[in-house]
Amino acid sequence: MTRTILASALFFVSVSTAAAQDNVPQMIEIPAGYYWMGSSGWGHDYDEAPVHKVNISSPFRMSVTEITNAQYELFRPEHRSLRGRDGFSTEDNDAVVNVSYEDALAYCRWLSEKTGKTFRLPTEAEWEYACRAGTYTLYYTGDGLPESMQKHQQTERNMVQVSLEVAQSEPNAFGLYDMHGNVEEWCLDWYGPYPSDEVSDPAGPDKGMFKVTRGGSHNTPHAFLRSANRSAAIPSDRHSQIGFRIVESEVIPERHAPELKTAKVNQRKAKWRKGSEVPLWTPPVPYIHTPDDSTPFYRHNHQPAVTWCDNGDLLAIWFSCDAESGREMVVLSSRLRKGEKQWSKPQLFFKVPDRNMTGCSLLHLPDGRLMHVNGVSNAGDWKTLAMSVRFSADNGMTWTAPELVNGHTMRHQVIAGPIVTSDGSLVQCCDAGPGGHDGTAVHISKDNGITWTDPWDGAPLPEFIDGGTGSTIAGIHAGIVELGDGSLMALGRGNSITDKEGRKRMPMSISRDGGRTWTYHATEFTPIDGGQRLVLMRLQEGPLLLVSFTDHPQRTPEEFRGIDFGGVKGYGMFAAVSYDEGKTWPVKKLMTDGVERMLDGGAWTKQFIMDGTHAEPRGYLAGTQTPDGTIHILSSRLHYSFNLAWLLQ
Repeated sequence: MTRTILASALFFVSVSTAAAQDNVPQMIEIPAGYYWMGSSGWGHDYDEAPVHKVNISSPFRMSVTEITNAQYELFRPEHRSLRGRDGFSTEDNDAVVNVSYEDALAYCRWLSEKTGKTFRLPTEAEWEYACRAGTYTLYYTGDGLPESMQKHQQTERNMVQVSLEVAQSEPNAFGLYDMHGNVEEWCLDWYGPYPSDEVSDPAGPDKGMFKVTRGGSHNTPHAFLRSANRSAAIPSDRHSQIGFRIVESEVIPERHAPELKTAKVNQRKAKWRKGSEVPLWTPPVPYIHTPDDSTPFYRHNHQPAVTWCDNGDLLAIWFSCDAESGREMVVLSSRLRKGEKQWSKPQLFFKVPDRNMTGCSLLHLPDGRLMHVNGVSNAGDWKTLAMSVRFSADNGMTWTAPELVNGHTMRHQVIAGPIVTSDGSLVQCCDAGPGGHDGTAVHISKDNGITWTDPWDGAPLPEFIDGGTGSTIAGIHAGIVELGDGSLMALGRGNSITDKEGRKRMPMSISRDGGRTWTYHATEFTPIDGGQRLVLMRLQEGPLLLVSFTDHPQRTPEEFRGIDFGGVKGYGMFAAVSYDEGKTWPVKKLMTDGVERMLDGGAWTKQFIMDGTHAEPRGYLAGTQTPDGTIHILSSRLHYSFNLAWLLQ
C-alpha cells in the first residue's frame, strides 16, 4: 500500500447534504495509488477471485454521493414521472433509480458538454478502490455495517419501503457516502473474469452481455454490500435498486480481461430418418452430472427446458442453486451430441450476476435458430421477474446479447414449452404470480421474438369452475398447444376444477380469441401438485401428447391414487394421447418398461423405484420431438426417449 493511501486513510471531509450549486454533483478527489482487488472467491462469490494488484495511475474525482433525482432531472425532466415507482425514490435528494446503463452514460455526456469537463462512469476497479479507501475489511466500516447504513438488508417477496436519501450516514475515509447499500451503482465495465496478473487502470473486457454494478442496495442481504462483491445487470434494465455515481477523469481505462472461451459445437446439419413404426423406448438416463471443473454447481438442480438442434444434438438447460429464491442461482446446460449415449458435463449457460434466474425455455424456430427465454429478477425472489430473450444461429454455441422485453413485474416466470402457431406467432407461457394457484399468463410475439404482448385485461383471478371464463389460464406451469381451429388449449397445475361427480380434476383452459379470454373445463385427470410439472405438446404425427402424473404421492388421498392401465393400476408418470383435440384420451401408458430399477430423480423427487406398476412419482417435465419422431422428455434429472409406436404398443 502506498504512502498516498496510508495518508488518505486518515482523511475525512465534511460534506453538505444539500445539492451543490445548480445541482451539479459535488466531487471529491481520489488520490492515485494501488490496492489488491477482489477476494478469495469462496462459494457463491467465485467471480471475486483471483485477488490481484491494481494500479490507479492518476488521481480522479468522484461524486460524493449517488446522483440524485434533482440532479438527474435537470438533464431529463420527464424522469420525474418515475419517482415513487414501487414506493422508492420520491424526494429531490433521493438517489435516482429506474435508470439504465445508457441513461447513466447519457447523463455523463450531457454534464460533460454543460461544464466542459470529462465525466464518465467509474470503472469497477476505480469503484472498489474508492470504496475501500485503504481498507481490506468486508466493508470500509470494518467487518460489519452500522445500523445507520442499513436499509432492510434482507430479501423480501414484497420489498419494504425505505428512504433513499443520500449522505445520511458517515462517509468513508475519502469522503464518499453510501458506498455500501442505498442503491447499486452502474460501472463502466462489461462483466467478465478477473485477470490474475498486476494491471493498471483496468476496465474489463471489450464486449459482454452485462454491465457491472457495485455496492448493493436496499432490500438486499449484507453479503451483497461488501467492498469486493460483484453484481451486474443487462444494460437496458431499469428498476428501483440501481442508480449511479460519476467520476471526472481524463484517464482512458485499459481492457484487461481474459478472453472467454466458447465450447466448440459441430455445425454439420444432421440427416434425420423419418419416424419409425418400430416401437422405441430407451431406459431413463441422467442428463445432469457433477461438473469436474470450476462451473458453479449447487445442490438443487431443477426446472429444465430442452430442444433439438439442426446438427442432431439435444440441448438441455436448468437452474442450479442452494435456494430457489437465491441470488446465486445459475442456468446450466448439458448436451447430448448426436450419436452419443451420455450427456455432457454441465456448463454455465446464462447468469446475470447476483440476480435470481427462475424459469427458462428453449425453442427450435422454423428458420433453424434457437430461442432462449429466461426470467431475470431485480433481486433474489422470483415474484418480480423480467423476461429476457436471445437467439442462436449456430446450434447453441453462441448467443445474441439478451434483451429485456418487459419490466420486473408478475406474470413473467418463464415455463418450458413455447410453441409456434400456424400463423407464425410465438406463444410463451409464464406463471402469472409466485403462488401455487396464481394461474398462467401467455405472452405472444408476432415478429419472431423481438417484441411480446400479454393479452391480459388486468382482471383478477376468476373462480375456476367448469364452464367459467377468465383472462388467465387455470393452473401454474401450464403446457399449451394450438388446436386445429386456431384456438389455444392449456393444461396446468393447481386451480383444480370439480367435475360432475364431485371429484377434483386437472383444469383445461381454451381460448378462441388469441389468449385474451379463457373458458375452463374439468378434465379426466387427477390434479398434480408440488414438485410436479406436466408436458403438453402436439406430435408430428398429429395427435396431442400429455405427459403427467397419476397423482401426488404425498397429497392425493389413497382412494384417488393411481390410474387403471389395461386392468392394472399404475402410479407415477404416464403418457396419454388424444386424437380429437383433447376431448378424449384413449391411449394411456405408464412411463416404464416393467424392469425394476432404483433411480435418482433429483430435485424434489430424489430416489424412487421403477417397476411394472410404478414410474417416476414427481418431477418437473420438459419435452421436445426430434424430426425422426423420437419424443424426448426430461424430468428434474432424467432423460426419457420413446416414440408414438411404443405408446401404442
